[in-house]
Amino acid sequence: MTPAVIQLAAEAAERQSAEVTQVGARIAWVIGLVVFIAFVYWLMRQGWKWRGALQNDLPELPAAPDGLPEHWLALTGRYHGSTTAGQWLDRIVAHGLGVRSRVELTLTDAGLDVVRPGANDFFVPAAQLRGARLDKGIAGKVLTEGGLLVVTWAHGDKLIDSGFRSDRAAEHAAWVEAVNLMNPSITTEGAER
Repeated sequence: MTPAVIQLAAEAAERQSAEVTQVGARIAWVIGLVVFIAFVYWLMRQGWKWRGALQNDLPELPAAPDGLPEHWLALTGRYHGSTTAGQWLDRIVAHGLGVRSRVELTLTDAGLDVVRPGANDFFVPAAQLRGARLDKGIAGKVLTEGGLLVVTWAHGDKLIDSGFRSDRAAEHAAWVEAVNLMNPSITTEGAER
């Protein structure tokens, strides 16, 4: 090969070679992205704390009294959260009501006992129960129609909807009927939306 051909081949190879990656610029982009993600999570946490501060007028949740009577119904499943009654996107986070968890529900003559491993337990006295219905969603959780048991109860001067999903969804209808029977002003026909 002649020197002219070698030089042409070298020039062609030089035009086709990839740019050298600048490691410093890549590291700067990665660090910037990590800082941005951390900032977004910090903003989300601040929003959660702010919502809790707005709801601090909600009284403390009652604890279950000692010596509850024998239960009518019991269920294990998931607690998906609580909202202001009728407003399925207005999540209540005060006193741990916004924390999703496993749940063990027990319905007795005295009321509804909500035991949540890893979160605050609470008790809803029978006089505070306003009704139950099957629904498809509550803040942060949407299921098929009738896939969620929503219990409406009064706490302080506020009506609250709490969403539960049983490990066995066929149990939901019995819960709606039993909770609505505890409140004579509710009819079963009006319990489902």
